[in-house]
Amino acid sequence: MKAIGIVGYKGSGKTRLGIGLSEELRRRGYTVAIVKHVQGSLDIPDKDTDLYRKHSDQLVAISEEGRTEFFKGKPNFEEALDSLDADFVIVESFKEKKNFPKILCLREKDEEKELSDGLEIALVGKGKFDPDRDISTIADLVEEKAFKLPNLDCGDCGFDSCYELAREILKGKRRVSDCTHLGGDVQVWLAGEPMELNPFVSDILRKTIKGFLSALKGFRKGKIRIKIGDGEDR
Repeated sequence: MKAIGIVGYKGSGKTRLGIGLSEELRRRGYTVAIVKHVQGSLDIPDKDTDLYRKHSDQLVAISEEGRTEFFKGKPNFEEALDSLDADFVIVESFKEKKNFPKILCLREKDEEKELSDGLEIALVGKGKFDPDRDISTIADLVEEKAFKLPNLDCGDCGFDSCYELAREILKGKRRVSDCTHLGGDVQVWLAGEPMELNPFVSDILRKTIKGFLSALKGFRKGKIRIKIGDGEDR
């Protein structure tokens, strides 16, 4: 799954761009999920969140109350993304997240300096692109440049953080494949935080869990999610 962030201040056209980008990517045959930060309640029709329902394959809306479409309580952001099954995920807001590229929506040109963190691939609004006229070009950029690093900050790639590697990838100096943890089919979360697994441990967990489940009636191939504990996802 590839991720692209859309960040900007209120009234900058983030949702307009998100809907247009989602529609264009879906027209190209991709499945698209959207993760959006919501102020207040989620249960108000005709808000931006309701609009996204009509223009995406999956939606996670996270509010100040800690409520989402698929979770109760206060879900971890990375867990929310991990719950999705799509070719692309569009993340609106969450400008503090720094493990995937972003598009900046600008009301004024001087906002670029305030919003930039070195991960932007396009400027929309007062920037270079128009969200309607140039949506095909923007989608081309997303197809080419979108990615998501695991946010483990393990250092195995030679950098102290996924953010540092992400910046080097967008500069063309490193590749997404330099992340040693991408592509693994086993992920473990403990108390909402990802655990680092080396390939040996990952392989043991995968074989043990699939071997046990395959012996049970009703087992079929597909993505496996296991929850253990006091009702919270682990």
